[in-house]
Amino acid sequence: MPVLYTLTVFEVLTSVFTALLIIIILYYKWCFTYWKSRNIPPTRKPKIPFGTLIYPFLETPVHIAIAIKNAYDNLKKRSCKHGGGFLFLTPKYVLVDPGYIKNILQKDFEYFSERAFYYNEKDDPISANLFAISGEKWRTFRTHLSPAFTSGKMKMMFSNMLKCSNEMVNAVLKNENKKALDVIDITESFTIDVIGSCGFGIDCNSFKNSNAEFKEQGKKAFRMYPFRILKIFLGFYCPKIADFLGVTLFGRESNNFFIKIVKDTIKFREDNNVNRQDLLQLLIELRNQQILKSQEKVFTIKEITAQVFIFFAAGFETSSTTLSFCLYELALHEDIQNKLRDEINTVLNVHNRHLTYEAIMDMKYMGQVVDETLRKYPPVPYISRRCVKDYIIPNTVIKIDKGIEALIPIMALHHDSEYYPEPEKFIPERFSDEEKQKRLPFTYLPFGEGPRLCIGKRFGLLQTKVGLAVLLKHFKFSLHGKTKVPLQIEPFSFTLLAKSGIFLDVEDIIAK
Repeated sequence: MPVLYTLTVFEVLTSVFTALLIIIILYYKWCFTYWKSRNIPPTRKPKIPFGTLIYPFLETPVHIAIAIKNAYDNLKKRSCKHGGGFLFLTPKYVLVDPGYIKNILQKDFEYFSERAFYYNEKDDPISANLFAISGEKWRTFRTHLSPAFTSGKMKMMFSNMLKCSNEMVNAVLKNENKKALDVIDITESFTIDVIGSCGFGIDCNSFKNSNAEFKEQGKKAFRMYPFRILKIFLGFYCPKIADFLGVTLFGRESNNFFIKIVKDTIKFREDNNVNRQDLLQLLIELRNQQILKSQEKVFTIKEITAQVFIFFAAGFETSSTTLSFCLYELALHEDIQNKLRDEINTVLNVHNRHLTYEAIMDMKYMGQVVDETLRKYPPVPYISRRCVKDYIIPNTVIKIDKGIEALIPIMALHHDSEYYPEPEKFIPERFSDEEKQKRLPFTYLPFGEGPRLCIGKRFGLLQTKVGLAVLLKHFKFSLHGKTKVPLQIEPFSFTLLAKSGIFLDVEDIIAK
């Protein structure tokens, strides 16, 4: 009689594990045929389970924008106009050709009207802001908020910006000759104070109190830590699970802080008949008009808070990093710094030594320096658009399916030698009127483009220029030994940040 062989528990478990592993690998391989079946070239060979855009633990960690730039460069070498990548199992459509980018951001906006950004209005009200929302709600808020950022409104906010910039000068003077200036810290304080004043009508006093609550909340909005990375992953790749679990991107503490600030400010203004020229006042007036007209839909306190929060959060990080990177480049290039300072003084002489809105507008080289900073260090180094209905690429039979996220690699475009020769060099003259006219459209996108162009573009540029003008009028900047050259980019951040900080030596040129 034959002897039956009995499998041990270990052998059974090993067989089950092996079978599961084979099934998972086959499933991944099937998923990775997505772009090939649509005749769209791959960004590179996928690695299980990470996909093609990032290989964590297999290579040095880099910012996701650099990973997307690598994909862009790989496609460009192969003369591809676009390509398909994967972030884990999720397909991502990577744009290369400026014409294709124009179609998605502007011409065919109706097909790509959403940002691929998770928000949870119920548990995380401030996440449901103008940046993230879509559809009719986005159009309503966009229409109502746009008047807050006209050139006329910028003129009205100018005096607040100037006041904050003078406080920044005083803070730098206190630091002079004591230690290297922490440029990121000083510019964060400046932008927090400007936004607190122009957005909320609040004096944040960040220079007098380095741990001011507004500043701490601004940092929290962008701070990355393991648990938050997990929440972001859930929100972006498993949104239904994130909704079920009540995942919050910004946390209950931040939500409670900003909702309380808005509630208290509205109550104070209404009780004391106070009317200020800021973003919050505009939203208060819109809400009051809705109530007077007995409209069915009235802006809630949470909806108002979400809009002023994104103005605060986005303006804080993007403007402070732009100002920091600009000062770094000026310290590195003394000739450019001197040329810009000469322009500032020349224009001030024309305006009776008064720094006014009109004076800032007359500083043409200032505009070129800031534009070149935004080219080399775009604070938002890539943007995304979600396909909201099946889209056929013009003049092809290629279809982009509804739900696919298109990636516009801003940093890659800005560092493409076809559009910007010697892209790693800091050359403000790239943005003279003559050079700009030669350049292909949709190759310079620091604020995005199309209907979802950054609504705060004018505000961000103005506060950066005011800060620069006041600092360069008073001080000369040079590199300190603590600053690493070239700068390394922090891999775990929303925006572009200098990994080891930016430290400069400062010389008071007015005192001399």
